[in-house]
Amino acid sequence: MATLIAPSMLSADFGRLDQEIEMVNNSAADWIHLDIMDGVFVPNISYGFPVISAMAKRAKKPLDAHLMIVDPDRYTTRFRDIGVEYLSVHYEACTHLHRSVQLIKSTGMKAGVAINPHTPVHNLYEILPEVDFVLVMSVNPGFGGQSFIENSLKKIAKLKKIIADLGLSTLIQVDGGVSIENAPSLIKNGADILVAGNSVFGAKDPLKAISDLKII
Repeated sequence: MATLIAPSMLSADFGRLDQEIEMVNNSAADWIHLDIMDGVFVPNISYGFPVISAMAKRAKKPLDAHLMIVDPDRYTTRFRDIGVEYLSVHYEACTHLHRSVQLIKSTGMKAGVAINPHTPVHNLYEILPEVDFVLVMSVNPGFGGQSFIENSLKKIAKLKKIIADLGLSTLIQVDGGVSIENAPSLIKNGADILVAGNSVFGAKDPLKAISDLKII
C-alpha cells in the first residue's frame, strides 16, 4: 500500500483557512488531519465544531480527527454528523477503550486509538483487532512544531511486528515532527500514514512538500 499523507490543519494559517483547505484539496494528500484539543487532556485548545464544520464544507479529502480530549464519547456522533470519516481517541483518555472504539464503529466511521510517547505499544495488544489504525504520537501532544522523538522509530517497528504476528491489517499513523528527512525511516519501520504539519504549511511550496512526502 502506498503511504498516505494527512496534512495537519493545526499548522495552517487560520487567517486564510479557505485557501489552505483548497490547497490541500488540490494536492497529492490523501486525508485532512484535524487535531482536537480541549485544554484538559493536553495543555492547549485548538478548534471546535464551528471551525470544523466550516472546514468540512470545503474539504474534498476524507477528514481524519484526532481527539486529544477527555470523555470523547460525548462527541462521537457529532463528528460523524459533521462528516469525519476517521476518528481516533487516546488510550490514556478512555477508561473503557473498547466501548469507545465500538461506539465509533457503530456510527460508520473508521476507529483509531492514539498513544502518547510514554505508552508502550504492547498495551494495545487486546484492542488491536478492534481498530482500523493506531496513531503513534512522536511528540508529546498539545502543540505543533515540536522535535521528533527518535525512539518512536523503534516503537513503530515493535507495533508493526505485533500487528503482523496477529495477522491483522491495522494501519500505523504517525504524528509529530514528521519531515521529508525522517519520512523514509518512518516508512521503513512500518508507518502507513504520515501526519505532516509544519513541514507542509511552513514550506515555501506546500504542494511540492506534500508531493515529495507522497513519492518517498
